[in-house]
Amino acid sequence: MAARRSTMAGLERGIWRGIDVFRLLALCYAASMVWIHRDTMTRPWVAWLVLVVLAAWSCWLATRQARSAGTLGADLALACGAILATIAVHPPELIAGGSTTIPSMYAAAPVAAWAVSWGLRGALVSAGVVTVANLVEVGQPTGATIYNTLLLVVVAACLGLCMDLGRRSQAALHEGLRLQAEAAERERIARVVHDGVLQTLALIHRRGAQAGGEAAALGALAAASERDLRSLVTAARPRERPGTVTSIDVRAALMALAGPGVEVVAPAEAVPLPSRRGQELVAAVGALLDNVARHAGPGARAWVLLDDLGPAIEVTVRDDGCGIPPGRLEEAERDGRLGVASSVRGRLRDLGGEATVRSTMGRGTTVRLCLPTQEE
Repeated sequence: MAARRSTMAGLERGIWRGIDVFRLLALCYAASMVWIHRDTMTRPWVAWLVLVVLAAWSCWLATRQARSAGTLGADLALACGAILATIAVHPPELIAGGSTTIPSMYAAAPVAAWAVSWGLRGALVSAGVVTVANLVEVGQPTGATIYNTLLLVVVAACLGLCMDLGRRSQAALHEGLRLQAEAAERERIARVVHDGVLQTLALIHRRGAQAGGEAAALGALAAASERDLRSLVTAARPRERPGTVTSIDVRAALMALAGPGVEVVAPAEAVPLPSRRGQELVAAVGALLDNVARHAGPGARAWVLLDDLGPAIEVTVRDDGCGIPPGRLEEAERDGRLGVASSVRGRLRDLGGEATVRSTMGRGTTVRLCLPTQEE
C-alpha cells in the first residue's frame, strides 16, 4: 500500500507542478488583457488588486506539496470571486458584449486542481461552480460564454477521468504485485515445510513404528502432524485476481526441470497455457519428479514428454525405477501422504483434466497427465 501511494503521489506532484506553471502563465495573460483594456475599465485598480491577490495565492500554493480540501475550496472561491469582481471593473455594455473576465484562463486552474484531487466528480462539480459564477457575471449568456463553458467542462472531465483511471491502474498493479509476492511466499514456505519439517516427521513416524511402545505413540502423533501439514501445503493455492487472464509457456517451465537424471522432450515452439492452469500442470510434474527421486530407487532416471494436442496438453512422466507395489497409492492416501492423490490427481481434477498411473514392479512407472487448454 505504501509503494502504491508513493507512486501515485509522485505522479500527482508532477501534475501539481504543471498546474502551478499554468497559473503563472494564465496570470501573465490576464495582466496583459487588463493592460490592453485599462482605458475602458471603470475601476482598473480593482482588476490589478485582484490579480495581485491571485498572484500571491499562486506563489503560496507553489510552495505547498499537500493540497487539503480547505485549500482547494479556497482556491475555487478565489477564482469565482475574481470572476464576479469583473462586474465592478467593466461597464455593463462591455460585459453584455462578452468581454473577458479579470482572471480569464486562470479560472481553469482550480478546476484542474479539483480534477486531480477528486477525479471526474470533482472536475464536474468545480466546473459547475465556475460556470455559475460566469453566468452571474455576464447576466445574459453569449455564444462565447457557452463555448468557454463547454470547453472548460470537457477538458475538466477528461482530466478527472484520466486521474480516476490512473488511480485504478495503480491499484490493479499493486494488487498484482501483492498476489505475486503472496504466491512466492507460499511457494517458499511450502518448500521449507516439504524439504524440512515433513521429512523429519516422516522419519519420526517410521522410526517410532519400528521401535514400538511409547515411541510408536510418538510416531503416530508425528504422522498426524505430517498429514495436517501436507494438507495445508497442497490446499493453500494462490488465488488469481478476478478478470485477469495471463499465460505462461509450459514448454519453458518444464525444460527448467531438466537436470541430472531427468530428460525433457518438448516441441520446438512455445506451448502457452492460462497462468493458473499452466502453473498447476508444472507443479504436478514437479511432484512426480520429486516422487521419482525419493521412491524410485538409486540411479533411477526420468523422462518428461510434452505434447501439444491443440484442445488439450498431454504430459507423460516415465521412470525406470522399482515401480509402485499394487495398492501402495491407496494406502498412502489413507495414511495422509497425499503426494500423488493431491499434488497430482487433485490438481488435474480441479482443472477438468485427468491423471492415469501405470506401474510394473521392477520396470518403472508411467504417469500420463491430460489437461484441456481452456476451462469448460
